[in-house]
Amino acid sequence: MDEHEKLRRSIERQAKRMEQAEQDRPTLLSQTAFLGVLALLLVIPVIVGAYLGRWLDGLTEGYSIHWTVSLIIIGVIVGIFNVYLFVREH
Repeated sequence: MDEHEKLRRSIERQAKRMEQAEQDRPTLLSQTAFLGVLALLLVIPVIVGAYLGRWLDGLTEGYSIHWTVSLIIIGVIVGIFNVYLFVREH
């Protein structure tokens, strides 16, 4: 095999890799959808915790935010764990 043939094959391999990389590149829409899913995975447990905590605090007499604060913190932890699992999977 002469030098010209090696150079030609090398250039062909690089061109194929570049084409494949261009095809595999995520689109703006897919990146936006991915970030939206991450946001929902983080926010929904926090909101559920806030509403559930507010309801539980409303059942007690007097002014109390113990359940609300506690369940918001748990919601944040669950949300972060959800995001971690989702990102690790993809």
